[in-house]
Order: sequence, then C-alpha cells, then structure tokens
Amino acid sequence: MSKYILIPDSFKGTMSSKEICDIMSRSIHRHDPEAQTVSIPVADGGEGSVDAFLSAMEGEKVEVTVKGPYGEEMRSFYGVVDGGKTAVIEMAACAGLPLVGSQLHPDQTTTYGVGQLMLHAAEHGCRKIILALGGSCTNDGGTGAAAAAGIQFLDDHGNPFVPVGGTLSKIAKIDDSKLSPALRQAEIRAMCDIDNPLFGENGAAFVFGPQKGADPEMVKLLDQGLRHLSEVVAEQLHQDISQIPGAGAAGGMGGGAVAFFGARLQMGIDVLLDTVNFEHLIENADFIFTGEGRLDTQSLRGKVVIGVARRAKNQNIPVLAVVGNVGDDIHSVYDMGVTAVFSINRVAVDFKKAKTRSKSDLNETMDNLMRLIQKQRKSA
Repeated sequence: MSKYILIPDSFKGTMSSKEICDIMSRSIHRHDPEAQTVSIPVADGGEGSVDAFLSAMEGEKVEVTVKGPYGEEMRSFYGVVDGGKTAVIEMAACAGLPLVGSQLHPDQTTTYGVGQLMLHAAEHGCRKIILALGGSCTNDGGTGAAAAAGIQFLDDHGNPFVPVGGTLSKIAKIDDSKLSPALRQAEIRAMCDIDNPLFGENGAAFVFGPQKGADPEMVKLLDQGLRHLSEVVAEQLHQDISQIPGAGAAGGMGGGAVAFFGARLQMGIDVLLDTVNFEHLIENADFIFTGEGRLDTQSLRGKVVIGVARRAKNQNIPVLAVVGNVGDDIHSVYDMGVTAVFSINRVAVDFKKAKTRSKSDLNETMDNLMRLIQKQRKSA
C-alpha cells in the first residue's frame, strides 16, 4: 500500500490548506484506491491556525470568555493537542483584525484577551503553548497579554495601568514579579514568519500600522511607543528586544512574547512539524506533496515548501511541490530537498483569472501527476 503525505500551505486568496489537501487526496484515491494519505493542513499563524493543528492531530477546541480588542467581553477559543499537554493559541481569535470591522484604531486595541487564553491554558495543565502571531489589530507590544498574566505596568506616579499602543510611552516601570507561575514554567513557542524588528522604518508600526488604520501621525506615535517599551524592557528586564528578527510581528507581540514570557520566535512551519512529529509521520512514505501559492526567492527563507523538503531530505523521500505560480531563480530548492516543482497555472493566465479556476486546475495537475506515478509503478 502506497503512503502519501499531504502538507501544502494555503494558496492565498484562492484555497485553504485543508481544501488543497482534500483535492489532492481525492485525486490520489481515484488512481490508487488503496493508498494511505496523511493530511497535515498548514496555517501561517493567523486565523485558522488552531483548526489546522486540530486537523493534523487529535485534540479539542476549548472555549473561554475573554476580553476582545477594545476590552469587551467575548467568547474565544484555543486548541489543545498532544494529550492535553500543548495549547495552540491564535492571536486572531481575540485580537484579530476582522473583529474590529471598520473601527480601526491600533492606538486603542489590546492583546489582553491573548494573555487570558494563555493563562487559562497554562492553569489547566498545558505545559507547552504555541502562540500563532498573525492577523492582529493591535500595536501594544504584547503588554496587554502580559498584564492579563500578572505583570504590572506603572506610570510616573506609580499607578498601574494596562497599556495600549497609544500609551506605551507612559510606562515608567515594569513589575514582572507576579507573572503567573504556571505561565512562567510553560514552554512558549511563537509562530512567526516575518523578520521585522520592533520599531523603526521596518518595524511593526511603519510596516503594518497603516493596514490596521494608522495615519502617518499615528504611525509615528505607535513607533515611539514601541521604542520606549524596548528601552524600559532593556533597562528593567535586562533584555534587548529592539532588533530581534520578528519582534515586530503582530504589533510588537513578537517582542513582547520574548520579553514577558520567554518565548522562542520560530518559523511557523518548523513549529508545526515539530508538534505533529513530522519525522515519525513520514516514515515509509512514498511521496510527499507540498506547495504554496507562489514559489519564489522569498520561499527560500524556510517557509512551508522548504521547511518540509529539508526534513524529508534526511529520509530520502521524494517531495513534489505543487504551486500556484513559479518565480525566477528558484533552482536552489532542489538542493534543499525538493524533487520537482509543478505549477497548476495550466493555461498561463494572470492571478485574477487563475484564482477562479484554481480548484479545477489543481485537480487536473494532480490527475496528471498520479497518472505518471502509477504508470512508472506499473513499469517498475
């Protein structure tokens, strides 16, 4: 019986990872009815990360009432996998951009609810927490989450307050002595696929602030706040988060996760592969199908296709990358473990047209690949 591993990223704006897995699986079973397929949907750290982990592993979704972006009570959730030992928390579940609709004010939104989810998970037995950074409407440097977990932020007069993006500059003292013991002992890994620093022209406010509703003046205010937060953290917590790659993720939550929770920032695909025990899953696999919307030089940084290929290379398993489009100068992917690359853009149209036919084109591409694979097997 043949064994196929399916682990594609989503094709942005066209198909989710799960939809791609389903199309691939149906095509494989049309040509190889007895085949074993293992689907591992991938999320990029934003909305859908919890569902992706739950689809790949046995687990459950836990619902909790927490504070939303503007401090309102709301129902949120996180996932629990690995026999209850690991929690998967996505920021988007309580601090996501879609939650604020047209009320775009990144100087006022908070990650407090994220901290409440983390606290709930740790106090209910989760010793590992995977924090999916992405899709946030916030720019508070993770201070809201830290406050929910017990860390106190004090102003010049010694009054405690919960900072937001617009008030980070008012932080005079950080007291982390009351951080939840359960969270202090937890291993926290943050999924982070960007390398932006905390502040500056490539930082959280300047790069991501405008899409969250910040005008030029607000961008400067938010950037100054993150710069001030970094200085206070360096002085009082003795950590330099100013230039950590990825510190600027999710409105500075990347830097806050490191400073307040001792988190490790890692590429999302590496966190996923470790959590699902990928090396064990692919033992005795005949083929691995992966892919992403566009395979280009940005992919070489270690996103899904490359992350998968590097690990599969150690077991000498063929890796077939089925992608939406292919950029120039990607030949080094073959040295990294990719066996072959196939674009589903069969009639060479632009994205606007290609996305309307992406599912049928993926189906046809998989059909051709399976015809080749089965023909080769019959001839062997």
